[in-house]
Amino acid sequence: MQERRQEPGVDALMGQFHAYLAKNQLKTTRQRDLIAHKFFASEGHISIEELLTRSRAENPKIGYATVYRTLKLLTECGLAAHRRFGEGQTMYETAGDTEHHDHLICVECGYVLEFHNDDIEREQERVARSFGFDLVRHRLELYGLCPKARGIKGGSCPNEAASDA
Repeated sequence: MQERRQEPGVDALMGQFHAYLAKNQLKTTRQRDLIAHKFFASEGHISIEELLTRSRAENPKIGYATVYRTLKLLTECGLAAHRRFGEGQTMYETAGDTEHHDHLICVECGYVLEFHNDDIEREQERVARSFGFDLVRHRLELYGLCPKARGIKGGSCPNEAASDA
């Protein structure tokens, strides 16, 4: 997950988070703010461990439990969404500001790729209608192996490329 989101978007999300904390009579702390800011500045999916590493780069005293509790608060107030991939792999993404997307997940390295495909969306709607369903929401997760995990000569792991950027 890369830090790419523009500051005005981060500032608006931080404002919403502060409003939630105030409404629920919870403290605004420097550690919570740093963690929330790192989360909102990231794009795509992020794990607790990755967010901990990014937060500790600025404040080495931040602990795992503080990151966990902050993400829990962000999820409770609707600013974060958690996704479980594979065998217990939980990732988080900013909620509400992204269009629907599906996921490709490498079972070897854990890389999660977001994608959108109109043909797949239409087919899912068609299948649902054929059984008399009106879709309210759905989630599509495809599990496989990235080029490096498949052993393709010269194949790279998108996860490694993302961390190098």
